[in-house]
Amino acid sequence: MFFEYPGLLYLELLLIPLVALYIWRELKGHTPSFHVSSVLPWMSKGGSFKKMMRHIPYLLRVIALATLIVALARPRSSQDFERVDTEGIDIMFAIDVSTSMLARDFNPDRISAAKDIAIEFIAQRPRDRMGIVVFAGESFTQCPLTTDRATLINLMKEVETGLIDDGTAIGNGLATAIARLQDSKAKSRVVILLTDGVNNRGEIAPLMATEIAKTYGVRVYTIGVGAMGVAPYPVMTPFGVQVQQVKVEIDEALLKQIAQETGGKYFRATDNTKMLEIYSEINKMETSRTTVDSFPIYKELFMNYALIALGAILLEMFLRFFILRKIP
Repeated sequence: MFFEYPGLLYLELLLIPLVALYIWRELKGHTPSFHVSSVLPWMSKGGSFKKMMRHIPYLLRVIALATLIVALARPRSSQDFERVDTEGIDIMFAIDVSTSMLARDFNPDRISAAKDIAIEFIAQRPRDRMGIVVFAGESFTQCPLTTDRATLINLMKEVETGLIDDGTAIGNGLATAIARLQDSKAKSRVVILLTDGVNNRGEIAPLMATEIAKTYGVRVYTIGVGAMGVAPYPVMTPFGVQVQQVKVEIDEALLKQIAQETGGKYFRATDNTKMLEIYSEINKMETSRTTVDSFPIYKELFMNYALIALGAILLEMFLRFFILRKIP
């Protein structure tokens, strides 16, 4: 605690002569009196205590003056606080929603695992703007860049296969994600491209989209989704849905090239656990810049002392007019 006007505290010294004068008057007997033949009628138990009570109003008045002076000196307290400013990262998910993402080498399938783990990743980065692009035979924006986590997560949950024509247009998906980032002023712009196939559709070649990403300074992390060898895939037959083993074909060479040329990294996700580890690694690599400023926060304390002074004055008045006036 400190005082804004500490010089006013010297007024407390004026209370010393006031108290001394009161004591001197009491010792000298400078109080109203009258002579009686006997004091027996006024003697009773507790008489001394009642006589002492007549000093309480003056004591309360001194307390009121002392605390009022302290209040006028404006006592304050301060505490250092840290203000943390963070500069977030803009991240676009480019998610393959072709029908091959229904393969069940993940639990329960590739597309569901990709969504659930992406939602966990979103929840861990509250300061970043994120958006979603989905692609199959063509691409579109499922959610533009936003900091609204609730909306983003809800739109991520709505990602599913069959939304657009089937196929794998990796170049289109990447180009659409980059278009959403080109006007971004974030210090870091990232695309997380997730696919389980080979580019076979689209007007934009994947390597052309890679050059666009380099032009805008967009870093691309690529994730190849699928088990090694074959994976169980649900197939519609005349006898209903049956699970067949289908060969997993991922253009890893292309995904590695996209990641390498844009300053990102390629990952291979073969199951839920591996995909979770991949997102955790990306989360660690893409950290936000943090600056910390310290500044004091002041709290005014004069009101506490002013209330004490007011309470002392009110108590003095109560004692003087309702209690002590009855003392003989």
